[in-house]
Amino acid sequence: MNPSKLRLLATCLMLSSPSFAQNTVNWWLTNNEKSALLTKQSPLTFGSGNTDNIPVITIDPAKKYQSVDGFGFALTGGSAQHMFRMSATERKKIIQELFGSGPNDVGISYLRLSIGASDLNDHTFSYSDLPEGQTDMKLEKFTLKEDEQDVIPVMKEILAVNPNIKILGSPWSPPLWMKSNHNIQGGRLLNQYYGVYAQYFVKYIQGMKKHGITIDAVTIQNEPFNDGNTPSNQFLAKEALNFIKNNLGPAFKKAGIKTKIILFDHNCDAPEYPISILTDPIANQYIDGSGFHLYAGPITAMSKVHDAFPNKNLYFTEMMAVSRNDFNVGNPTERIVIGATRNWSRNVILWNIAADSQNKPHTDNGGCPSCQGAISIDGDKVSRNLAYYTIGHVSKFIPPNSVRVESSMPDGLSNVAFTTPEGKTVLVVANKGKSAQTFKIVIKDKTVTTQLTAASVATYVW
Repeated sequence: MNPSKLRLLATCLMLSSPSFAQNTVNWWLTNNEKSALLTKQSPLTFGSGNTDNIPVITIDPAKKYQSVDGFGFALTGGSAQHMFRMSATERKKIIQELFGSGPNDVGISYLRLSIGASDLNDHTFSYSDLPEGQTDMKLEKFTLKEDEQDVIPVMKEILAVNPNIKILGSPWSPPLWMKSNHNIQGGRLLNQYYGVYAQYFVKYIQGMKKHGITIDAVTIQNEPFNDGNTPSNQFLAKEALNFIKNNLGPAFKKAGIKTKIILFDHNCDAPEYPISILTDPIANQYIDGSGFHLYAGPITAMSKVHDAFPNKNLYFTEMMAVSRNDFNVGNPTERIVIGATRNWSRNVILWNIAADSQNKPHTDNGGCPSCQGAISIDGDKVSRNLAYYTIGHVSKFIPPNSVRVESSMPDGLSNVAFTTPEGKTVLVVANKGKSAQTFKIVIKDKTVTTQLTAASVATYVW
């Protein structure tokens, strides 16, 4: 064998040896210039040595925090509508890319569905729409026909790619006949309909199950302080307590439903809302945890709820990550993904997975004209936006049942670390600043030096 072939054989043997594999760090980069978009970079190699005078991220895998349920988006009615209208071939391609586990896929593992219409539908509806003045206390006219047009067919194709994806359901409004103002916008759920509204949730979960769609969890009201969206409905803490304690919890128990009940589903400026409900011992037994958005308040509010009730779970259920004049992926990664997971969240859901290039559809008079999709779909044309890469940097590498572990936080290098069920360590680092950062990653007696450019995100895997 000639010398060049011997050298190639030696290199192959070294690459395949366990010691080399343990010392190799693979990493993927998304930068501000878009010259790297979740792009794999040349591998790094762990060595030993001092940390000099540069920032150090030290990982301690022995110190563990919460486990992970998944990362993903809201699949709004508008999102599903765009996907459903694609050609079958192109829809199959984008669903595989979004939800698959192949080398070119991003592995989305969590979805949020609206129970009825959200403000990113092209029209409003519930599953029990009646002529004015009528009621249906036995829900005999309950129907999922609206979702059967687009959401359910698209969900079935998603489940064919990822049958284990977790699904959260959230309502924007009860049926109008149950509301104080009989209007899709604002109002409250009238007390006399608490029992029938609990059965509305039961029928939704059972109906989706008949279609092969398991609803893992529900919130009882999207943004319960918000009365300006179309749809919307106010649901104050004392009302939510009554509804869960005396209606929804018992209804789920009687029907044998295991779907989790998640409180709140609104901003980080009111952690007292879920805390006040969890304080009630009867309601507490029915509740899995609390969900948060980040349009107001500090992300540390999630830790405040965790500290008050450490045996209850935390979820991050909605936030937009949109690019307008600047593609600084470091900003939403630090603020939302790293912020939520470092404050005990088991998931991160962004709003929303797809719209067209004009951010449509949305409802009028209370819809969201600025809600950019993670992808934009125009016919069969698909483009990928800031939110796609924000979630892709975690969903692709951190599967469900991974566990967050301790990592230090040097100035300017926000980060979060996980160990996966396969025994890999994953570190996500965001540099939202205006200059490149050179730093070291240290785990036990191993160290590696790397650099992250301004307004960029990197995921390191070993």
